[in-house]
Amino acid sequence: MSNNMYIARSTDPAILEKAESGGVVTSILKSALENGIIDGVVTVRAMKGDRFSGVPVLITNPEDLIHTAGSLHCSLPNIPRFVKEYLEGAAKMKLAIVGKPCDIRAIIELQKRNQIETDNVTLIGLNCTGTISPATARKMYIQEFKVDPNSVVAEDIDDGKFTITLEDGTTKSMDLKKLEEKGLGRRENCRRCLFNIPTFADLALGKWGTEDIEEAGTFVEVCSDKGRSLLESAIEKGYITISEPKKESIEMRAQKDKMELEHAMMWRERDFNPLLEMDLPDRLKYWTEEFSKCIKCFGCRDVCPICYCENCLLEANREYLVGGEIPPNGIFPLTRLAHVADSCVGCGQCQDVCPMELPLSKLFTLLNSKLSEVFDYVPGIDREQRPPTTVARDEELLIDDTFLRITSAMKKSDETETDEVAMSGK
Repeated sequence: MSNNMYIARSTDPAILEKAESGGVVTSILKSALENGIIDGVVTVRAMKGDRFSGVPVLITNPEDLIHTAGSLHCSLPNIPRFVKEYLEGAAKMKLAIVGKPCDIRAIIELQKRNQIETDNVTLIGLNCTGTISPATARKMYIQEFKVDPNSVVAEDIDDGKFTITLEDGTTKSMDLKKLEEKGLGRRENCRRCLFNIPTFADLALGKWGTEDIEEAGTFVEVCSDKGRSLLESAIEKGYITISEPKKESIEMRAQKDKMELEHAMMWRERDFNPLLEMDLPDRLKYWTEEFSKCIKCFGCRDVCPICYCENCLLEANREYLVGGEIPPNGIFPLTRLAHVADSCVGCGQCQDVCPMELPLSKLFTLLNSKLSEVFDYVPGIDREQRPPTTVARDEELLIDDTFLRITSAMKKSDETETDEVAMSGK
């Protein structure tokens, strides 16, 4: 195998029946587990058949994988947090972790900080154009689609349409833009996301580029030696079959990605420009009013996949805070912003859990986009590039900074004073 792109399909009838796009992800993972390449799989499974309650799970029995086949667009599992917080005992296990682009990026950022094992982890990235919060999905199904939310067995987002499949096999589609104009559809952070195909994972899989194929299939892009090893094993053991994609398929995949990026930039301009066009006093007033709503519930900190300090300086019992109390007003969200803005992956979990509905995702994504320009750093993309707060580039060391000039002047003043004292014999 010399190419990096393939069209693949499972050979397992049971998986093909349950899966949505050829069942390749499930079959590759089953092959890896049954043949001892990995010890476990971290993926998402619906709780008791409830599509609105997908939770991260660790699977070690290959037969259980079939229950995770298919996509859950209306669940918000926090895979990176699950791996970091609950799988410390599995640190020595060889794991395959399945996730959306933001999940994979968060895991890569945590790996850079030595919070998640690198050598024993293989990242399986799934194409994603957005997720919908469970509450929004239920509301949308009732108000717009006029169906019982519990009768929906599948969802899909493609070509600007949101499509649902019901228990009787019928489908209903609506224009995604119109839904989002009504405050429905995808979560805010998903609308602004610039990463649909996770080529920073070891394998990137999705259905884009398979539209002209008679039987359902999965477009697979190999992004590392780890990914190639997993794929080749599944082929050799007969779990999947592959073919080379046509030029038209590759172009279609790229075109769909480009279209989604254009939509994301449109949403960014729409969300960010009004804030950027404010003069400084008005902008300060806007954020001060928003931050004043914060009740310091710690939800955003606890759910953030990048927060990892064992002793958080924002805790109420930290003695070096005034009176040992929780920071007042805007200090709490501003401190978190200062800590993780450079590595925010835009997952939106912080805003999802905020009981006061602060526009945290908007703030973090906006600031991260500006920091990315300054430091030439995009979180979770390049595994070798260190976070900007841990390194200094050559051009940064040459900055003619006011503080550096003052420090230098003070140092020279101290040296002169010392010399004068020495010369006077005092």
